[in-house]
Amino acid sequence: MRIEIKPSALRGTVTAPPSKSMAHRLLIGAGLSEGESIVRRLAFSEDVKATIDCLRALGAVIKLDGDTAFIKGVDVRKAIGTAAVLRCNECGSTLRFFTPLCMLSGEARVLTGSPYLMTRPMDVYERIARDQGIRFEKASDHLTVQGTLNSGVYEVAGNISSQFISGLLFTLPLLDGDSELRILPPVESKPYIDMTVAALKEFGVSVDQSDHTYLVKGGQHYRPADVTVEGDYSNAAFFEALNYAGSSVKLDGLRENTLQGDSVYKILFKNIKNGIDPIDIADCPDLGPVLFVVAALCGGARFTGTRRLRIKESDRADAMRQELEKFGIYMEVGENEAIVHGGTLRQPTEALSAHGDHRIVMALSVLLTVTGGVIDGAQAVNKSFPDFFEKMQNLGAEVQTHGMDQ
Repeated sequence: MRIEIKPSALRGTVTAPPSKSMAHRLLIGAGLSEGESIVRRLAFSEDVKATIDCLRALGAVIKLDGDTAFIKGVDVRKAIGTAAVLRCNECGSTLRFFTPLCMLSGEARVLTGSPYLMTRPMDVYERIARDQGIRFEKASDHLTVQGTLNSGVYEVAGNISSQFISGLLFTLPLLDGDSELRILPPVESKPYIDMTVAALKEFGVSVDQSDHTYLVKGGQHYRPADVTVEGDYSNAAFFEALNYAGSSVKLDGLRENTLQGDSVYKILFKNIKNGIDPIDIADCPDLGPVLFVVAALCGGARFTGTRRLRIKESDRADAMRQELEKFGIYMEVGENEAIVHGGTLRQPTEALSAHGDHRIVMALSVLLTVTGGVIDGAQAVNKSFPDFFEKMQNLGAEVQTHGMDQ
């Protein structure tokens, strides 16, 4: 899909969408509970739908009514007599959260996904499977696992995706014995781990933390709960960024006492505007694209902790480097840092590319409210924020859809 955005100043108030990160966690907690849970205020992005589909594949019964899910949980440790197929589509969180849960019944489980998703690292689980004699076969479009995890001591590097840690935290309470999950420092993206622990608590599962070690009692049971998904700081950041592009947008629907690490965007935006750098994004890599855009609008900035941007939906730092160049902004990308140089924005003379990445599309949209232009592949926003452009239009943005990319 090609989207055209004309120069326009946006005005008004927008309600932050529900947090995709918390929605995943609450849905899984509900799906593992012994009884019926209710998860309220869901937005059915492609990623959230993938998690719902995977829970259904494992036997959970889910009824959707408006933005609410009524979920009758399932004991994923029990065999169901067939090789369940879990369709993760393009969602790394879904793939990494469900993989260890599929190592509980002893039956074969197949997790499918896009070819790009299957290129994303799964080394942590592969090593665990190899050490415990669990089948772990990865192909271009699916992963097959079969076997049963044992309780014990697990060690995971803290500077890789926190999704592996969260996946284990969902799974270890269901084992018979107690386990220790040791995170080897440095620990990045810790707020996402804290969100997982908070979600577990909502469903009656306890995890004790001592320094970088999580102590997980075995034999626990997920208890049904009635929960509501809080507003999403990650996607709210794109609307806040519009205020640095000549717009006047207010946000509501965000919880002040949140665990979301991306809530730091307000501080980081101000630091960029005031010339305070470097900006470390090791704990908030999803903010990378929008931070680069604010830097382009405010005279440039230097960023550190950018290494993991390479293994997101795209190589986000390099993708933004390519697209900012079309605006006349020079960006350097190093091993673990990036520099956005100051410059004058100009209207791109060619179509911008989404790089198949929802956050790239939303970041570039902010700049196009200043210069005007088009984005090819803009349907990528459906991954996390299907009504993003509708909300922009409600604020006064001139957005036109041209259907298929030209």
